[in-house]
Amino acid sequence: MQSLTELYKKGRGPSSSHTLAPERACRLFTEVCGVFPYYQVQLYGSLSLTGKGHGTDRVIIETLPGETEVKMCLNWDEEFPNGFYLRGLNENHIEQVKWTVFSLGGGTIRIKEYPVDFTREIYSENSWKEITEVLEHEGLSLTEYIYRHEPDLHAYLLGILDAELACVDRGLQESGILPGKLHLKRSAGDLYRASEQMSGTEKERMRMMAYAYAASEENADGHSCVTAPTLGACGVIASVCYYAVHDLGIDLDRIADALAVGGIFGNLIKQNATISGAVGGCQAEIGAAVSMAAAICAYLEGLDRRQIEYAAEIGMEHNLGLTCDPVMGYVMIPCIERNAMGVLRAYDAVLLSKYMSRIKRHLVSFDMVVHTMNETGNQIPITLKETAEGGLALEFERNR
Repeated sequence: MQSLTELYKKGRGPSSSHTLAPERACRLFTEVCGVFPYYQVQLYGSLSLTGKGHGTDRVIIETLPGETEVKMCLNWDEEFPNGFYLRGLNENHIEQVKWTVFSLGGGTIRIKEYPVDFTREIYSENSWKEITEVLEHEGLSLTEYIYRHEPDLHAYLLGILDAELACVDRGLQESGILPGKLHLKRSAGDLYRASEQMSGTEKERMRMMAYAYAASEENADGHSCVTAPTLGACGVIASVCYYAVHDLGIDLDRIADALAVGGIFGNLIKQNATISGAVGGCQAEIGAAVSMAAAICAYLEGLDRRQIEYAAEIGMEHNLGLTCDPVMGYVMIPCIERNAMGVLRAYDAVLLSKYMSRIKRHLVSFDMVVHTMNETGNQIPITLKETAEGGLALEFERNR
């Protein structure tokens, strides 16, 4: 598996697959191949179908240093369904260099013509079963296992945590209308103010949802957020982090360790299934984020390794089959609301794991549910995988 620094990344929204990935590829193309007077980019798959709504064309034009033409295309014959051709042209408009870029999810890219070192393998274990065997054989805790492979990760995750907290802070303070044709009103601040009139569990749950709205609205506005594991699902873990700091007063170092624990589960999902909504539906984004967040919360509650795995498994299991059907191609409806519901599901998963594990042994392993998610994603029709051609997106168009 790859480094957790490739799972948790800072980037501007609204979509890690559609904005962060192309931006990274274009910057790398310029660094490796030099500057050209003209560029041509052909988008395929979901990058083509929802590229306008996600701002893919805009971020490419803003990133490349020459005159750039972006085309939305069909009939992509490459091995991965979502990607683009990036060409550098000379002053006579003759092609000099061509890259084939695959957008794998969460802002991760693979380039057919150029190996990228940030996708190199760090962990030799590729399943929870394999990791557990190492932990038991060598007497390691999960965090000891992680930091043995990535000694500098803790400091990196403290920086990620800072970015998560700053993102929610900004989102709570902002107001107005999100960009695009939906004319969607920012709601995070209103939700937070509503929570101030509440008490007990209702107040706690409303605040968690307000924090998720804050990060998700920042993402929808194209601002800087953290892939956790994607930008479309960034609100779930951002909310968990903010709530842990501001409402529970948990130490930042402990939260960074919790992010590492959640990251391992996210990495296993990425390795053995997908975190791309365009490949696996929203179960791969919100489902993965809820699973990771459940592991994070379980760790912060002091649950043991078996209970942490159970919480992560519950988080994914009850998002199986969730479709990705963004209305008008924007990462707004139903995405923002799903983030708010997702953080509550993560806490519910921890509660269930904590007490059900005392009653009986759970029979569905985390590895099993990840494999199931991958197979389920393969069976979800393309119209329900970030193409805005089915589900809520289609129903909304019918009723406009």
